[in-house]
Amino acid sequence: MIKLILLDIDGTMIHAKGAGGLAFGRAFGSMFNLPDGAKGLRFAGRTDLSLLHEFMGMHGILSSRALERDFFALYAHWLAEMLPQFEGNVFPGVRDLMASCRDHPEGPELGLLTGNTRLGAEIKLRHFDLWEDFLIGAYGDEDPSRPVLAGLAARRGQEHLRTPLQPDEILVIGDTPSDVACAQSIGATSLAVATGGFSIEALEQSGATRVVDSLEGLGLETLLSL
Repeated sequence: MIKLILLDIDGTMIHAKGAGGLAFGRAFGSMFNLPDGAKGLRFAGRTDLSLLHEFMGMHGILSSRALERDFFALYAHWLAEMLPQFEGNVFPGVRDLMASCRDHPEGPELGLLTGNTRLGAEIKLRHFDLWEDFLIGAYGDEDPSRPVLAGLAARRGQEHLRTPLQPDEILVIGDTPSDVACAQSIGATSLAVATGGFSIEALEQSGATRVVDSLEGLGLETLLSL
């Protein structure tokens, strides 16, 4: 049975209507005087750290941990400024899933497996009143590789639950083939939702355990038995 559910954020739980990409652009403009720096970057399924590294490589900028921290602090500032200006939304079924996990006598525990920085994830999820249910997670400023983050999230889930987890006791929910690859990298079950930019056919071809249109109407018992 599933004991840990790891959720992606953008395209899976929420639609921020492009606020994140625009905040990246503002941060690029503010810090490097390159206001068009976000153009050409593919955001779906990526980590924020990998996006920053790609940008710096394109413009011949040397990376450092101090620069990364400064950039992500600036990005978080612009993200917090921009989110209220966009009419984003929580996808159908997300709040019901989270409530069902809270009310279920055996859990499961909810965690985040996201390409967002930790602060970026908190800003987005607090904006939609979704943050408080997530006690563990792995974030896109910790490593540029999504599979590395998957392993980190699984270890943190085990530590939080204080029990070893078998791969088939972990469920990864996301909207991109990258999320499916994350699940596969740790042997976890994957549920792909076609609420982001990828079609059902593309998600099926990625090898997801199950593919659905959305989380709406998908009962927790169904998820626990995947």
